[in-house]
Amino acid sequence: MNISLTGRHLELTDAIKTHMTSSIETLSKFNMDIISVNVIASTHTKKGKEHSVVEFVINLAHKNSIVIKQKDDDLYAAIDLAISRAQKALRRIHDRETEHHKVGLNALKAESVDVKEATEAQEDEIVPVELELYKPREVEDVLNELKESDKIFEIFIDNEGKTRVLYKRNDAKFGLY
Repeated sequence: MNISLTGRHLELTDAIKTHMTSSIETLSKFNMDIISVNVIASTHTKKGKEHSVVEFVINLAHKNSIVIKQKDDDLYAAIDLAISRAQKALRRIHDRETEHHKVGLNALKAESVDVKEATEAQEDEIVPVELELYKPREVEDVLNELKESDKIFEIFIDNEGKTRVLYKRNDAKFGLY
């Protein structure tokens, strides 16, 4: 990793240089093939107040460059904020690469063939299921179940094979249809 430190309108002291290089070294933990990092530190005076500006240009292999510009009253604070933003950007790129695996075209074709065969096998098989709704039940049994539950009505088939509905009325009585 090549590191280039530049100062515009200010002189970079040894303390500032060591702080910048130690901060840049923390970016190597993402294993992102960082080719070079260019740091430009400058000061601007607006309305009689001096502001420090730090610009990081991080060049990555086979990817776009990351450009981060940070302004602050203190140069060290601007460096720290810019480094945290750079770490966040590199973490996003790293997570995007590790979480999204590239799948080849042949693998997709093979998977689609397997899905087609599975759906064809499922279409041919019919499994009969007997529901409780169709078993004949006594009216008294259904009435007891309806009293114990919070249901408003119950649909069932009686012993004569008729579909019946037992329901609670507003006057606390039960109706049978």
